[in-house]
Parts: sequence; structure tokens; C-alpha cells
Amino acid sequence: MKATMQSLGSKLVEGVSGGLVRVFLIVVGLFWLVPTIGLLLSSLRSPEDIAASGWWKVFTEPSQITFDSYRKLLENEDITNSLLNTVWITVPATVLVVVIGSLAGYAFAWMEFPGRDWWFLAVVGLLVVPVQVALIPIAELFGTIGIFGSVLGVVLFHVGFGLPFAVFLLRNFFAEIPRELLEAARLDGAGELRLFLRVVMPLGGPAIAALGIFQFLWVWNDLLVALIFSDSGSQPITVALQTQVRQFGNNIDVLAPGAFISMVIPLAVFFAFQRQFVSGVMAGAVK
Repeated sequence: MKATMQSLGSKLVEGVSGGLVRVFLIVVGLFWLVPTIGLLLSSLRSPEDIAASGWWKVFTEPSQITFDSYRKLLENEDITNSLLNTVWITVPATVLVVVIGSLAGYAFAWMEFPGRDWWFLAVVGLLVVPVQVALIPIAELFGTIGIFGSVLGVVLFHVGFGLPFAVFLLRNFFAEIPRELLEAARLDGAGELRLFLRVVMPLGGPAIAALGIFQFLWVWNDLLVALIFSDSGSQPITVALQTQVRQFGNNIDVLAPGAFISMVIPLAVFFAFQRQFVSGVMAGAVK
């Protein structure tokens, strides 16, 4: 009887504690969403309504909702061109880091070549190099070769500083693949490239997806690098919005929808691949 009472009591405690945890997480999630909801509702209001009251006024006066701000946004060439530039910068910078990082990670994990461990230590050492240290030297280099202020220059900078983390992450993940599996594939006649594409890449999918999300979010939300290495014709959305902020009183109807679009796209990418992202992070933690 006593054991039964203890078991019942422990179940009640676990149920209550579990319920409290869920309630706490829901509350935290709602607080986390408040700025996003506020920005969305602000982007659906006129500049006059924004100046007169807070975004929560929409709940009592739904008639304030309008899509005129998004129409004006699409007519603003600076914002639309910057959105396209952001895509041209983010997609190549992400794809190149994932592809090159995967190849290098496989080479460091399973291929024998002179100085492999020392080269890997050099790559790991690059992780601690601050971005600010390289801004001026690389700016001078890009100016010398004629790509300063171009989309290519911004992409190359992001690729260069994204590769050390990519190689470190994927090498450690690939190294946990059973050696017997790779040896069996080699006995079946698979070369290194086929082994990489048919065996390593499918098994490393979660880690590669996690890396892709990290790189995409970092490049999309970057301001410092883009502010220095881009010009008026190659600036991404972060720089365009920063420029618009200087005239905040005159173009709030462009800033609000532009900021929301700039924020919602990386959020959509994250939620679309969140399962692979969590799997990659958890796999790295377990291993």
C-alpha cells in the first residue's frame, strides 16, 4: 500500500512538474513571438496610424490593416534590388561553404596525405581569428584585384570565414562513420568520389543541413561585412534598411515591411529544416 501511494505521489509530481514546464515554455515562446507579431502588424498599418498609437491598436481597430506599405515597398527600387542582392550573396555563400566544407571534412577524416593533422590544426586555429582583424587587409586585396564593392567580394569573404567552422564540424561528424562501412564500399569497387557521394553524404545529411542553416542565417543577417565590402549597387537588405533608418521619419511605411520580410525569410528557412537541424546538433552532442 505504501509503495502504491509513493508511486501515485511520484506520478502526480511528475505530471505537475511536466505541466509547469510546458506552460513555462509556451509563455517564453509567446514572449519570443511578440516582437515578430508587432513588426508584422506595424507593416500592415499606415504611417499615420503607426505615429498615433502602438501596433496593438489593430486588435481593437482592424480597419487599420492595409497592404499599401507592401505595395510601396515593391515600388522602392533600393529595397527590391537589395533583396535580390541578398539572395545572390546568401545562396552562393551557403552552397560553396557546404560543398567545399563537405569535401574538405571528408578528406581530413578519411584520406591520408602528408601533414593532414597539422593542416587540420591550422584550420581549427582559424576559428579564433576575429572578422574585424581581416577587414582592412582583405579590403585592400579586393581593391587590388578589382572586386571590392561587388557581390563577388562579399560572397568570397563569407566563404572564407565560413569554411573553418564548416570543415571542423563536418570532419568531426564524418570521422564517426564506421570504418567497416567505408571499407566494404571500397571492396565493392567504389572510388573516393563515389564513396563520398553515395555513402558519406547521405549519412552526413543532418550535420550538413545544420551547417547550411548556420551559414544561411549568418550571411543573410550580416551587416558588418556587407557594410564594408558592398556599394550602392551590391548592398544587401541589411545595409539598405540601415540606410533607410537615417530617414526614419519619412519612410516608416517602407522600413516596417522591409524589416519583416528580411526577418521572415530566414525564419521560414529555419522552420523548414528544423528537423534536420535538431538531428545534426543532437548527433554531434551524442557523439
